[in-house]
Amino acid sequence: MIERQLQPLLHELVGVVFAPTSALGDATGQIRPTGVQGVFHADARVLSRAELRVDDRELEGLTRGDDGPHGARFVGLARWLGDPTPDPTVRVDRLRRASRNGLTEELRIVSTATVGVRATVTIDLGCDLAPIETVKSGGAATALEAKTGQPGMLTWSGAGTTVTVTASDADVLADAERATAPRLAWSVDLPPGGETVLRWQLTVEDPHAVVVSPASEPEWSRPRVSADDRRLVRLLDRSLDDLRGLRLAETGAPEDVFLAAGVPWFLTLFGRDSLWAARMMLPLGTDLAAGTLRVLARRQGTRVDPATGEAPGKILHELRRHEFSVPGNGLRLPPAYYGTVDATMLWVNLLHDAWRWGLPAEQIEPLLPHLEAALRWLGEHADPDGDGLVEYVDTTGHGLSNQGWKDSGDAVRFRDGTLATAPIVLSEVQGYAHEAAVNGAALLDAFGRPDADRWREHAAALVRRFRTSFWVDGRHGPQPALALDRDKRPVDSLTSNIGHLLGTGLLDRDEEAQVAHLLTTDTMAAGFGLRTMSSDDAGFSPLSYHCGSIWTHDTAIVLGGLARAGHREAALGLADGLLSAAEAFDYRLPELYGGDDRSLLGRPVPYPASCRPQAWAAAGAVLLLQAATGLYPDVPGGTVRLAPLAGAGFGAVAVDGLRVANTPVNVTVNRSGEATVTGLPSTLTPTQPTPTELTPTLPAQRRQKTPHRH
Repeated sequence: MIERQLQPLLHELVGVVFAPTSALGDATGQIRPTGVQGVFHADARVLSRAELRVDDRELEGLTRGDDGPHGARFVGLARWLGDPTPDPTVRVDRLRRASRNGLTEELRIVSTATVGVRATVTIDLGCDLAPIETVKSGGAATALEAKTGQPGMLTWSGAGTTVTVTASDADVLADAERATAPRLAWSVDLPPGGETVLRWQLTVEDPHAVVVSPASEPEWSRPRVSADDRRLVRLLDRSLDDLRGLRLAETGAPEDVFLAAGVPWFLTLFGRDSLWAARMMLPLGTDLAAGTLRVLARRQGTRVDPATGEAPGKILHELRRHEFSVPGNGLRLPPAYYGTVDATMLWVNLLHDAWRWGLPAEQIEPLLPHLEAALRWLGEHADPDGDGLVEYVDTTGHGLSNQGWKDSGDAVRFRDGTLATAPIVLSEVQGYAHEAAVNGAALLDAFGRPDADRWREHAAALVRRFRTSFWVDGRHGPQPALALDRDKRPVDSLTSNIGHLLGTGLLDRDEEAQVAHLLTTDTMAAGFGLRTMSSDDAGFSPLSYHCGSIWTHDTAIVLGGLARAGHREAALGLADGLLSAAEAFDYRLPELYGGDDRSLLGRPVPYPASCRPQAWAAAGAVLLLQAATGLYPDVPGGTVRLAPLAGAGFGAVAVDGLRVANTPVNVTVNRSGEATVTGLPSTLTPTQPTPTELTPTLPAQRRQKTPHRH
C-alpha cells in the first residue's frame, strides 16, 4: 500500500499569534516535533520542538486558557512531588506569549507542600526552518544543529534567518549527541510552600521577510457592548483580540496595516481575505481599510504576465517570500501571485464603502488612478471571450484551478457531482462586478472623474446578461446557478455563493426574496450556519472544504446581506448558528467547520485543517454586530440608516464606540427593535426603513413568472 503524505491536523492544537509570529502546540502546552506543531515566523518554522519535563517526566495536563491577545496559559501537575496526599501540591503554570519577532515562556512552579521540593526542569528544543508549504503538505525537514555561544544561549541559522533562544539562568546542553535536540535545564529547590519562576525567550532575525509587525497600536476602536445574548459580547471580545494578533505591514512600509489571512498557512497578505476583513471592520473605523487599499494599490498589476496571473489594473492574490510549491499536487505559485478573479472588484467596493463610512477625501484622491485602473481591468481583461461576464482560467497548469473564494480544485460541481470545466463564470463574481461598476461610477462622479456613465451602462448590461444566463429550475424553485462552465452551461448545484449576490444590485427585490428562501431551506441552513453546498446535491460532504462545510465568513456575509435587505427571520437563523458555533469553539471561530445537521452531536464538527484564528472569520463578529445594530451610514449623502436585526428574537443590544466619519457613536436597540443613535456629526441625519422595506414579499407571493434562461 502506498503511504499518503497528508496535510497535518490542526483542530486540537492551541495557538498564539502576534503576526508574523505564531505558535501551535498541544492542549498540555507541549510543542512536539510532529505535524504542524511549532513556532512560525513569516513562512518558516523557526522552532519545531519545545517539550517541558520535570525530572524527565511530562506533567499531567489540567487545563488551559487565553492570557491576553497574544498568549495562552497551560496548567499542569507534578503529582510525584510534594506531599503524598490525594490533593496535588506541586503545580506548574506555563505561560506562552507570542511577540513581534519571537516568543517568550514563563514557567511558574508553585508548591503548597509541607515538605521541600527538589526537581530538575528541562525544555528540549529543536529547529528545522521548514518552509510553511513543506509543513502544510505533511513533509519532513531535517533538524538543524544548534550553536552555543554566551552562557544560556543557543542559535540556529539558515537561508539568511537566525533563531536565538536565551535562558540566562539555565544550563545549556548541546553537545554532539544533543546538537539537533538541545536542552535547557534548571535545578529547582523549593522550601515548603515556595514558588519560583523560570523564563526563556525565542527571537528571530529575518531580513528577507516580506511582511513585518506594525509598530503602531490597532487602527480600530474597541467598542463596549452589552447584549441580552452574551454570546455576542464574548465572540466580539475574543475576535478583536485575535484580529489584534493578525495585523501586518509590508517590509519597508510599516505605516500601512492590513490583516493577515490566518494561522498557520496564510500569515501574509492575501488580497481577497484582507479586503473582506477590512470591509467587515468598517464599523470600527476606516484606517484599516485605508492601509489595506494602499498596500494592494502599490502592487496593482501593470503588465500581462500569464506566469503570475498579473494584468494591468489587477489586484494581487497572495504575497510570499519565495515560490509556494506544494509537493505532490503540482501547485507552484510565484512569490507575487495574481490568480484571483474577485480581488480587483472587492478593492473597488472597499474603497467605496470606506468612503460611505467617512474615509476623508484626501485619502481617497491618491487612490483614484488605481480605481480607474481596476475598472479598466474589469472592462478589458476580466472578460476574455467578450460575452459580458467575468470569467477565469489557469493557463499555466500549476496555478489555482479555481480563482474565486472557493478555490479548491473540486469546488465547482454540477448537481450530479461532476466537475465543471474551465473557463468558469462564477455567480457571486458577477455580483461583485456589478457592485464595483456601480460603486466605481459613484466615486468617479463624486470626485469629478470621467466615464461614470460607461460603468453604469456596464452594470445594466451585466444585469440583463446574468438574468438570461444564470437562472435555472431547482428542487426548491428557481435559483441562480453556481457558475457557467466552458460551454456556458449553468452549473446547477445550490450553493452559498448565491447569498453573496444580496445587496450587489444584480438582483431585483423579488429575486433577492427567492434567494433568501433558498438559503433558509433545511438543505442549506440545518447546520451551525450556512452550508457551502446543499445537502441534496451529489457533491455534498459535510467535511468537504467547499462542498458542504460551513465557512464563518461566508455565513456572516450572507447574514449581513439578508439583514440589510430586510429578511429578518433568515438572518436570525444564521446569526444563531454562528453564535452557537462560537460557543462550541471557545469563541475563537475557525475558518470553517463541518456542515452536519445540528441534531447530530449538538455541536459543530471541527474541520481538521482549518485556520484558527483567521481574519475574515474573526472579522465576521463585527459584521454580525453591525447587522444587530443596523447601522448603515452614507457620510457623503448626509444620512445614517438604522435597520437593526436586534430586538424581538435577538434581544436588546447597546454599543458604545462604533465610528462614523471618524467620530465615536453609540447605538442602542431595545427588545422591541427600536433603535437610537447618539454622537453623530451634525451633518448626518438618521433615517428609518419604510414599512415596505421591513416586510419583503415572500417567494410565493412575489413572482408572476419563473426566471429562466433564454
